[in-house]
Amino acid sequence: MSDELVTSPPVVMAPRADGFEVVWGVSRLSRGWLEWEGADGTRGTATADAFGMVPQGDRVLRVRTAGWPAGTALRVRSVTESVEAPAERHESGWKPVRTLDAASDRARFAVWNDTHQQDDTLRALHEATPEVDVLVWNGDLCNDWKDPSWFTSTMLNPAGLDVSAGRPLAIVVGNHDVRGTWAYQLEDFVATPEGRPFTAFRIGPVACVVLHTGEDKPDAHPTFEGRVAFEPLRAEQAEWLREVTARPEFRDAPYRVVFCHIPLRWIDEAVVDYDDEGYDWFSRMSRDAWHDALVEWGAQIVVSGHTHYQTWMPATEDVPYAQLIGGGPDFDVTSEEAAAWIDGEASAEELVLTMRDLAGTVLQEVRLAPLA
Repeated sequence: MSDELVTSPPVVMAPRADGFEVVWGVSRLSRGWLEWEGADGTRGTATADAFGMVPQGDRVLRVRTAGWPAGTALRVRSVTESVEAPAERHESGWKPVRTLDAASDRARFAVWNDTHQQDDTLRALHEATPEVDVLVWNGDLCNDWKDPSWFTSTMLNPAGLDVSAGRPLAIVVGNHDVRGTWAYQLEDFVATPEGRPFTAFRIGPVACVVLHTGEDKPDAHPTFEGRVAFEPLRAEQAEWLREVTARPEFRDAPYRVVFCHIPLRWIDEAVVDYDDEGYDWFSRMSRDAWHDALVEWGAQIVVSGHTHYQTWMPATEDVPYAQLIGGGPDFDVTSEEAAAWIDGEASAEELVLTMRDLAGTVLQEVRLAPLA
């Protein structure tokens, strides 16, 4: 699509009870907006950015919508016009979207992780995953950002697919997603509800918290060349976590789920020698920062990736939240057999998380009773 004005489908991200954000790629300086149509036939446009300008850009356009009632069903399409010659206009196809609804008695979400730009794996995941309220893409979408053109092909049009069709994206940042020369541009292509790489949202009876576990070594490690500052970000998230989980919609939720890329628990928690090419299989730094707040909230399960091994660790007396880790292909070798996805379905009776491989075989099934 490199010779075309628009280089990706309109990708629905950051779903909220009152709206969502749509992100799409362009090949040259353009302006864009959304047209919407409600189930009752009402129509309108979303046309302005936070500074009152029509959204413009030479690689990516973004439009945030707000003001919808929870659970609103509508359809949207992106409209793009070139700013520079040659003059060109593009209208995408219509895409159905539904805002999140905390009052619903049911919820369904799916989880991918560690796709690492593996097109065969992405195609298989796309084929296997049904329409859901939210698709949580749980980190390591890429290997590292060696070429800035990869943002569009990796995040907005992976393997030529429209992955947000029928499943709005909540993107969780993984450690490989913050590597490479161009990693600082990641935030231009990732929409989150509050513009930060951590968030919380409610889908029916399920309260979801998304956390950013940062890198798999301390910030001062020489391989990072002074480019990262995840230790203060973990501390900021610790304060935010206590505040957000005290809000009634999260404090009183029947089910309480945490998504983060690097696990907070692992089967071998030996101290790592970072000076001898060691790295974190689980994020002790994150757990130290967040554990007390998660326990106080009553987190039931942490869903992660990173290890490339499908792993289930039940809650214990010392760590009263379970740990579920999805599989994924090695970042430098295509290995569809290793990939897995998680299907989460909640009702008033239970939350069931089912991990399947790409052949449909059930690898793990977790059943959680409601807390409230």
